[in-house]
Amino acid sequence: MSSYKDEMISFLNSNPDLVEEAVELAVSDKQPYSWRAAWLLWGCLDKNDKRVKNYIDKIVGGIKGKKDGHQRELIKILLLMDLKKKHEGILFDLCMDIWEQINRDPSVRITALKFLIKIMKKYPELAEEFTFITQEQFLESLSPGAKKSVSKMIVEFYSSQKMKQTVD
Repeated sequence: MSSYKDEMISFLNSNPDLVEEAVELAVSDKQPYSWRAAWLLWGCLDKNDKRVKNYIDKIVGGIKGKKDGHQRELIKILLLMDLKKKHEGILFDLCMDIWEQINRDPSVRITALKFLIKIMKKYPELAEEFTFITQEQFLESLSPGAKKSVSKMIVEFYSSQKMKQTVD
């Protein structure tokens, strides 16, 4: 599968005019192609990739109502981007909703948590929320591997907050 993905990424990188088409497909609901388009896009993007900057509104607007794996891939694209405050707010609320739904797929929940952490690091006044969202009730439904991953994220978040406090 990875060689196929590598070929597809190479094709998309060689045909930048198709990125808009890939974004349109990624935010639509033409399964299984929409999920795959989002997955492929994420694989070929750089941080703050200028090829998708103009489509952030569409990507943010396209997340709600999608299945877990599709939402995960769209959020992963947005994790690469520096977003405007309006997008951060919309996505923060959406990711909070995803994280709090303990019956959702762990991979989409963990991706949502990564976005929440990114925003909480940027806006320290939101860091108080972190204690709430990492209570046991939100962790108990996760597999041991997912819990370990989240535990590492929690430790990293708190250590970054301590580092920030010593600098301030």
